[in-house]
Amino acid sequence: MIVEIVIFLLTSLAGYFLYRHKWIHRYFDERGVKYVSGVPIFGNIFRSTFLYNHIVDDLDAVYKAFPDEKYVGYIESIMPIFLIRDPELIKTITVKDFDHFVDHKEFFPEDIEPLFGGSLIMMKGEKWHDMRTTLSPAFTGSKMRKMMPFMTEISSNIIEHLKGHINEVVDMEDLIRRYTNDVIASAAFGLQVNSLKDKNNEFYKTGQDLFHFNVKQRFVFFMSAVFPKLCKKLRLNIFPAKTTHFFRNLVTSTMEHREKNKIERPDMIQLLMEASKGLLKSENEGTDNFSPMEDTFKPKTQQRQWTQNELAGQVFIFFVAGYESSATALVMCVHELALNPDIQEKLYQEIRSFKEKHGELTFENINTLKYLDCVLNETSRKWAAALIMDRVCNKDYELPPPREGAKPVQLKPGDIVYNVVNSIHMDPKYHPNPEKFDPERFSDENKHNIKPFTYMPFGMGPRNCIGSRFALLELKVLMYNLILNYKLVKCSKTTDPIELKAHEFNIKPKGGSWVRLEARI
Repeated sequence: MIVEIVIFLLTSLAGYFLYRHKWIHRYFDERGVKYVSGVPIFGNIFRSTFLYNHIVDDLDAVYKAFPDEKYVGYIESIMPIFLIRDPELIKTITVKDFDHFVDHKEFFPEDIEPLFGGSLIMMKGEKWHDMRTTLSPAFTGSKMRKMMPFMTEISSNIIEHLKGHINEVVDMEDLIRRYTNDVIASAAFGLQVNSLKDKNNEFYKTGQDLFHFNVKQRFVFFMSAVFPKLCKKLRLNIFPAKTTHFFRNLVTSTMEHREKNKIERPDMIQLLMEASKGLLKSENEGTDNFSPMEDTFKPKTQQRQWTQNELAGQVFIFFVAGYESSATALVMCVHELALNPDIQEKLYQEIRSFKEKHGELTFENINTLKYLDCVLNETSRKWAAALIMDRVCNKDYELPPPREGAKPVQLKPGDIVYNVVNSIHMDPKYHPNPEKFDPERFSDENKHNIKPFTYMPFGMGPRNCIGSRFALLELKVLMYNLILNYKLVKCSKTTDPIELKAHEFNIKPKGGSWVRLEARI
């Protein structure tokens, strides 16, 4: 009897997946949208689901399949998605017609994953707008100026640690993740952590648990995409309760301790405490080179009151985004410089001249390092952590025809679009010889050649990355000190060319990132 029930359930499930697969094909066919047929159950993400390649490769395969289309059909498991590949249309969706595409796709429901689901990234509609307005003053230049000493101190820890590893092969991936971990611990949570000395400290270990999905977590993540309602009913968590409790308790206990003892520190928790009391105000500042797009949000007369749990969610997402994305950029930058010694030498000469002229690196003079900007911009072009800018249609919308002679496509509330990032960054139509690491693309003489909305490492429009200033500052501080003190030399363990480790999201070099260090001074 049990065997018969199991066979019936499996047969029914297989039948449902096959029906759904064919339904998606008809969905795109009826709208005149081209697509790659994919595999039942998995659609176009079969290879990345089973870690044969990176999700970037799955997206890129569909992007390249129809080079003359403004958008194509992308099948994510059993979900039809419109993959937007035209820069002008991306501009329209993310900026001009933003009011039709305010929300992100729901990856983690708030009632199941309260910290992640209740973060700024996952918030929707007016609640998102209110939180974005509340948080925007926390990421102004003046606030970053106060946080820079934390980055400088932790960068000094890295430089000091490496003095004992001259002419040795160093695991840069591990080293850099300890740097970004300690920066976030200090700048967000007010913790003094040295992950180089205390390698297994609780903050570092807990953070690592967030980014290393085991088989069970990957299965739950897949099931939540296929059967979101069922997973909600079963209350299947992706992140371990121990991990989320750690971050929530850390935030709430720190807030309570500071409130009771009247302690102030220029970090993210302090800024959120001010925000909860309506004391966090914007300053009138000039534009800088740290933000790709200035916020245009104006606070309402009546400001929303935020709970401690809601504020904890913002610190949590600040950790998630700031730790991994910044580490990705730094690892890839170091790896590329080891493979391109001529570029590294030019960067060193700029940094050395800067040191002779200015002495110390400060918030006021850091933006004069123009070639460092070029190197980091090129790293973010070639190895963007963004992947896609996902948007959910929240009111009826008409997409223009996907090609000349075709009909417009009507989107309904709930329809999902993926604005492609990495594939456009690596499209020779927009960036000639895209595989070449060439910082000169972003020089003052050449950057005008970059077509708008073909370089989007921090997203575009009102949903762009709120922490871009912080991330760029964190990157610049470490790269300045690292290149000033050490030469990064390719060794037998340095992969060349760089290939991506198979993964659903994170950008990491296959085989890790290893370089040999030589002292410069």
